[in-house]
Amino acid sequence: MTYAAALSGRRSIAGCPYVVTAVTAHRISLFWSFEFAAIVARELHSLHRDNCCQMIAWVIMPDHLHALLALNAISLSQIVQRLKGRTALAINRRRESRERVWQQGFHDHALRREESIVVAARYVVTNPLRAGLVRRLGEYSFWDQSLVAFPGESSKDVTASTCL
Repeated sequence: MTYAAALSGRRSIAGCPYVVTAVTAHRISLFWSFEFAAIVARELHSLHRDNCCQMIAWVIMPDHLHALLALNAISLSQIVQRLKGRTALAINRRRESRERVWQQGFHDHALRREESIVVAARYVVTNPLRAGLVRRLGEYSFWDQSLVAFPGESSKDVTASTCL
Protein backbone atom coordinates (compact mmCIF):
# COMPACT_ATOMS: atom_id res chain seq x y z
CA MET A 1 0.00 0.00 0.00
CA THR A 2 1.34 3.42 -0.91
CA TYR A 3 1.64 6.25 1.61
CA ALA A 4 -1.12 8.20 -0.19
CA ALA A 5 -3.44 5.19 -0.05
CA ALA A 6 -2.80 4.79 3.67
CA LEU A 7 -3.66 8.46 4.22
CA SER A 8 -6.98 8.11 2.45
CA GLY A 9 -8.33 5.99 5.32
CA ARG A 10 -7.02 8.22 8.15
CA ARG A 11 -9.68 9.92 10.27
CA SER A 12 -9.28 12.43 13.08
CA ILE A 13 -12.02 12.25 15.70
CA ALA A 14 -12.05 14.92 18.43
CA GLY A 15 -11.80 13.36 21.88
CA CYS A 16 -10.62 10.05 20.47
CA PRO A 17 -7.38 8.63 21.90
CA TYR A 18 -4.71 7.62 19.38
CA VAL A 19 -1.37 5.88 19.75
CA VAL A 20 1.04 7.57 17.36
CA THR A 21 4.51 6.39 16.32
CA ALA A 22 7.00 8.57 14.46
CA VAL A 23 10.42 7.29 13.39
CA THR A 24 13.69 9.13 12.75
CA ALA A 25 15.08 9.28 9.22
CA HIS A 26 17.03 6.11 8.41
CA ARG A 27 16.21 4.94 11.97
CA ILE A 28 19.25 6.85 13.24
CA SER A 29 19.43 6.80 17.04
CA LEU A 30 19.26 10.58 17.22
CA PHE A 31 17.59 10.66 20.63
CA TRP A 32 20.47 9.06 22.50
CA SER A 33 21.43 12.73 22.60
CA PHE A 34 19.88 14.18 25.75
CA GLU A 35 19.71 17.58 24.08
CA PHE A 36 17.77 16.31 21.04
CA ALA A 37 15.41 14.15 23.13
CA ALA A 38 14.72 17.18 25.36
CA ILE A 39 13.72 19.21 22.29
CA VAL A 40 11.12 16.57 21.41
CA ALA A 41 9.91 16.32 25.04
CA ARG A 42 9.42 20.10 25.21
CA GLU A 43 7.34 20.05 22.03
CA LEU A 44 5.18 17.18 23.33
CA HIS A 45 4.46 19.26 26.44
CA SER A 46 3.84 22.31 24.24
CA LEU A 47 1.19 20.46 22.21
CA HIS A 48 -0.64 19.70 25.45
CA ARG A 49 -0.16 23.19 26.93
CA ASP A 50 -1.39 24.85 23.72
CA ASN A 51 -4.55 22.69 23.87
CA CYS A 52 -3.82 20.96 20.55
CA CYS A 53 -4.41 17.63 22.26
CA GLN A 54 -4.50 15.95 25.63
CA MET A 55 -1.13 14.25 25.93
CA ILE A 56 -1.88 11.10 27.95
CA ALA A 57 1.45 9.26 27.71
CA TRP A 58 4.61 9.36 25.64
CA VAL A 59 8.08 7.88 25.38
CA ILE A 60 11.04 8.98 23.29
CA MET A 61 13.11 5.99 22.21
CA PRO A 62 16.56 6.35 20.59
CA ASP A 63 15.16 6.23 17.02
CA HIS A 64 11.41 6.84 17.39
CA LEU A 65 8.68 8.08 19.66
CA HIS A 66 5.31 6.80 20.80
CA ALA A 67 2.56 9.07 22.08
CA LEU A 68 -0.92 8.35 23.38
CA LEU A 69 -3.01 11.45 22.92
CA ALA A 70 -6.62 12.53 22.65
CA LEU A 71 -7.48 15.01 19.92
CA ASN A 72 -8.93 18.43 20.62
CA ALA A 73 -9.63 20.93 17.84
CA ILE A 74 -6.97 20.06 15.25
CA SER A 75 -6.40 16.91 13.24
CA LEU A 76 -3.93 14.17 14.03
CA SER A 77 -1.96 15.01 10.88
CA GLN A 78 -1.68 18.66 11.97
CA ILE A 79 -0.43 17.62 15.42
CA VAL A 80 2.24 15.33 13.97
CA GLN A 81 3.21 17.93 11.36
CA ARG A 82 3.72 20.54 14.10
CA LEU A 83 5.69 18.10 16.28
CA LYS A 84 7.97 16.92 13.49
CA GLY A 85 8.38 20.35 11.88
CA ARG A 86 9.28 22.25 15.03
CA THR A 87 11.57 19.57 16.40
CA ALA A 88 13.37 19.13 13.07
CA LEU A 89 14.04 22.87 12.86
CA ALA A 90 15.32 23.04 16.44
CA ILE A 91 17.48 19.92 16.14
CA ASN A 92 18.98 21.04 12.84
CA ARG A 93 19.77 24.48 14.29
CA ARG A 94 21.67 22.77 17.12
CA ARG A 95 23.61 20.46 14.83
CA GLU A 96 24.01 23.12 12.12
CA SER A 97 22.53 20.83 9.53
CA ARG A 98 19.72 20.54 7.02
CA GLU A 99 19.50 16.76 7.26
CA ARG A 100 16.19 15.01 7.50
CA VAL A 101 15.26 14.31 11.12
CA TRP A 102 12.08 12.26 10.65
CA GLN A 103 10.84 9.64 8.22
CA GLN A 104 7.90 10.72 6.12
CA GLY A 105 4.53 9.90 7.65
CA PHE A 106 3.63 8.21 10.91
CA HIS A 107 1.74 5.22 12.22
CA ASP A 108 -1.45 5.72 14.21
CA HIS A 109 -3.95 3.49 15.96
CA ALA A 110 -7.29 4.86 17.14
CA LEU A 111 -8.29 3.09 20.32
CA ARG A 112 -11.56 1.20 20.00
CA ARG A 113 -14.41 1.74 22.48
CA GLU A 114 -13.49 -1.36 24.46
CA GLU A 115 -9.75 -0.67 24.61
CA SER A 116 -8.36 0.54 27.93
CA ILE A 117 -6.49 3.83 27.88
CA VAL A 118 -4.59 2.71 30.98
CA VAL A 119 -3.35 -0.44 29.19
CA ALA A 120 -2.37 1.61 26.13
CA ALA A 121 -0.51 4.15 28.32
CA ARG A 122 1.38 1.35 30.08
CA TYR A 123 2.31 -0.14 26.72
CA VAL A 124 3.64 3.22 25.50
CA VAL A 125 5.75 4.09 28.54
CA THR A 126 7.16 0.59 29.09
CA ASN A 127 8.83 0.50 25.67
CA PRO A 128 12.32 1.10 27.15
CA LEU A 129 11.84 -1.95 29.41
CA ARG A 130 10.74 -4.21 26.54
CA ALA A 131 13.63 -2.94 24.40
CA GLY A 132 16.09 -3.82 27.18
CA LEU A 133 17.34 -0.24 27.51
CA VAL A 134 16.73 -0.17 31.28
CA ARG A 135 15.72 -2.57 34.07
CA ARG A 136 13.36 -0.14 35.78
CA LEU A 137 11.30 2.59 34.13
CA GLY A 138 12.63 5.14 36.63
CA GLU A 139 16.07 4.72 35.02
CA TYR A 140 14.80 6.11 31.71
CA SER A 141 14.58 9.90 31.32
CA PHE A 142 12.26 10.53 28.41
CA TRP A 143 8.72 9.40 29.17
CA ASP A 144 5.67 10.85 30.85
CA GLN A 145 2.06 10.00 31.52
CA SER A 146 -0.88 11.86 32.95
CA LEU A 147 -3.85 9.56 33.25
CA VAL A 148 -6.75 11.88 33.74
CA ALA A 149 -10.22 10.40 33.99
CA PHE A 150 -12.78 11.63 31.51
CA PRO A 151 -16.06 12.94 32.97
CA GLY A 152 -18.03 10.10 34.58
CA GLU A 153 -15.17 7.59 34.36
CA SER A 154 -12.68 6.20 36.87
CA SER A 155 -9.00 6.61 36.03
CA LYS A 156 -8.54 2.92 36.93
CA ASP A 157 -10.53 1.68 33.94
CA VAL A 158 -10.79 4.43 31.37
CA THR A 159 -11.79 3.14 27.95
CA ALA A 160 -11.93 4.83 24.59
CA SER A 161 -15.69 5.35 24.82
CA THR A 162 -15.60 8.45 22.57
CA CYS A 163 -14.06 6.55 19.70
CA LEU A 164 -14.67 3.85 17.13
